[in-house]
Amino acid sequence: MAQTFDLVLANGTVVNQDGTGVRDIGVLDGRIAAIGSLAAASAAERIDCAGLHVLPGVIDSQVHFREPGLVHKEDLETGSRGAVLGGVTCVFEMPNTSPPTTSAEALADKLARAKGRMHCDFAFWVGGTHDNVAELAELERLPGAAGVKVFMGSSTGSLLVPDDEGVLAILKRIRRRAAFHSEDEARLYERKPLRVGGDVSSHPVWRDETAALKSTERLVRLAREARAQVHVLHVSTREEIEFLARAKDVASCEATPHHLTLSGDDYARLGTRLQMNPPVRGPEHREGIWRGVQNGVVDVLGSDHAPHLLEEKQKPYPESPSGMTGVQTLVPVMLTHVNAGRLTLQRFVDLTSAGPQRLFGVVGKGRIAAGYDADFTIVDLKRTETIRDSWIASRAGWTPYDGKTVTGWPIGTIVRGRRVMWEGELVTRAAGEAARFG
Repeated sequence: MAQTFDLVLANGTVVNQDGTGVRDIGVLDGRIAAIGSLAAASAAERIDCAGLHVLPGVIDSQVHFREPGLVHKEDLETGSRGAVLGGVTCVFEMPNTSPPTTSAEALADKLARAKGRMHCDFAFWVGGTHDNVAELAELERLPGAAGVKVFMGSSTGSLLVPDDEGVLAILKRIRRRAAFHSEDEARLYERKPLRVGGDVSSHPVWRDETAALKSTERLVRLAREARAQVHVLHVSTREEIEFLARAKDVASCEATPHHLTLSGDDYARLGTRLQMNPPVRGPEHREGIWRGVQNGVVDVLGSDHAPHLLEEKQKPYPESPSGMTGVQTLVPVMLTHVNAGRLTLQRFVDLTSAGPQRLFGVVGKGRIAAGYDADFTIVDLKRTETIRDSWIASRAGWTPYDGKTVTGWPIGTIVRGRRVMWEGELVTRAAGEAARFG
């Protein structure tokens, strides 16, 4: 008796935990049901993926979609639209909205806002503060919670826990891996006079590598004291990479496409469009982070998608806000590095699918395997395109990669067996669901 599926992806080069090869994938009820030769199977929909690579769905574990409170910059619908147009099947959204996501009520509000509006699957980080530390053990276990996020250095929004006592109290209360914006607030405050009005290249002078390293050293010491697991977001310095190589007992870390692709040399060309926290620094730091990718210190890639309108970004530094779009460009920018030989396709998959699943305990995602959610990022590794501002779905409407020619392009985004994006077009209504965690 012939097998019957809802969807068959046929003739694609499948990249999963047992290697790379041309295989078919059968999907039933939103999950992977079979992998192999399915030419004789019947299916409600069959997609010929000949010449394309079928990857596990890309998970972007750090995005800022600005809803509620700052929806003129972005909202859950536009942010997730950009995600699926770029091949991303699931996002973890950050808590520094207005109001911040620091309570069960705020988390429930975001989940309600996401229903029927987000095109990809999702989870929401809960902000850890001095005021909600007693509730964090419960909050981190709520459905739809990605875990606890803590700002040790100030960035966009009001969340800040700069002191060792506050960080230690949080780490002692929680059980899941917590994520940290790691910059030393006291050093940032002390060095504020080093900002030069109108000169954004002074941004990494103010928020220097010592501010990042000092904070990360503090965090690792506190994690060991609390016997906790921590995750250092958007590592921006070679010194942190070297330090974190000796701290894998308690600390994982993330690299971003902009810290791997751009450098301080680009301030002259991009101006405040390059302004991020922590900053994009000199080429030596970019190369140091690449060494962290290549030797396994870096565990995941995250975009740190943090949009602002161009009229906001065009304010004279330091009145200009830090942040850039990134969720839609993560896949093509990093596939260009794959084509250039800087990392293998298998390593890209580990950083964007298996890595997030492993670190954060995502259930049913991160692999192409029977029983897993049928989430796929389908790419043409040979396709060359030029990224343009006009392609960006974000309300911000711009990208620092405008005019950049890339090789490797997202052709299709499939979420739980539903073809959400194909050849640059949304083809089904928004029906993202909350990711599940063990």
